[in-house]
Amino acid sequence: MTSASIGVIANPASGRDVRRLGAGASVFDNAEKGAMVYRLMVGLGATGVGRVVMMPAGSGLSEALRRMLRGREGTAGVELPELELLPMRLRGTAEDTVEAVGAMLERDVAAIAVLGGDGTSRVVAGCCGDVPLCPISTGTNNAFPELRESTVVGLAAGLVATRSLGKEALRREKILRVAVNGENTTCALVDVARTREPWIGARALWRPEAVEEAVIAFGEPRAVGLSALAGLLDPVPRHAPHGLHLIFGDPASAPIRLRAPLAPGLMAEIGVLERRPVAAGETVLLEPGPGSLALDGEREIELGADDVVEVTLELDGPVVVDVEAAMREAARRGLLAETAGP
Repeated sequence: MTSASIGVIANPASGRDVRRLGAGASVFDNAEKGAMVYRLMVGLGATGVGRVVMMPAGSGLSEALRRMLRGREGTAGVELPELELLPMRLRGTAEDTVEAVGAMLERDVAAIAVLGGDGTSRVVAGCCGDVPLCPISTGTNNAFPELRESTVVGLAAGLVATRSLGKEALRREKILRVAVNGENTTCALVDVARTREPWIGARALWRPEAVEEAVIAFGEPRAVGLSALAGLLDPVPRHAPHGLHLIFGDPASAPIRLRAPLAPGLMAEIGVLERRPVAAGETVLLEPGPGSLALDGEREIELGADDVVEVTLELDGPVVVDVEAAMREAARRGLLAETAGP
């Protein structure tokens, strides 16, 4: 084993929001999340990572992981990393994640694996600096974290952590920086939307008639959620150095009527009044008015009638382990292969 350490943030609340009631999304079981962390550790162990530093998690997630570690001791085919659960009191808010990431940075982790949805990745990205992220999809719409088998994510992250791979296995994502009334307030990784909803409430954004405009960093045709609107109308790849600004209206009178999956199992008809590209470094001034601001599909900020919201697209977002690129390079260089002697 090497001295390399990997941090793990596993959000027990991801994949369990109100869209399970209003749409057809399934509940992501926390026992499966615990199993995913175990499989991640198997991949990390195969590359020689010595320690996993994990934020403790409730709702049965940590217990499921412990059961997996006890019940399968010696059966993974590799020496598993040592597991360190951070000694912290959970409050059930995003501050838990911020505190945990700070503790991981103090322990000099080489990367942070994030099990959650877009919102969890956004919180980690806002406080991790240039430590690479390994997002693993366990949320609802999941535009930012990709759906990957966690064993393979562990291999890719481990190859980066042990310096078997370098920059060729990493990529830098775009980011949307949000200022309210001239003060830098927060950020988003996928989209920022202004809605008519006056309260944060259950946070999840799934009523199409409430959305008035959105700035989208990237949108792919296969996506679900607000970014799917860009993906089906004017696709913006992750690597493209621009985004898209969309203004919505009544589908009955809008020049474009778009049918898109706004949530799993929920098709919505949305009227598009205007669309235009947003260049890197460009700031978009959102229309004023009362309502709320949604970040990556979740309402986070309540707005008054006179609040001024500016959204700037930047190319200096979080560094991410590119799992596909990492494994392709590992195969090319034979990093996981051994050649028999003569």
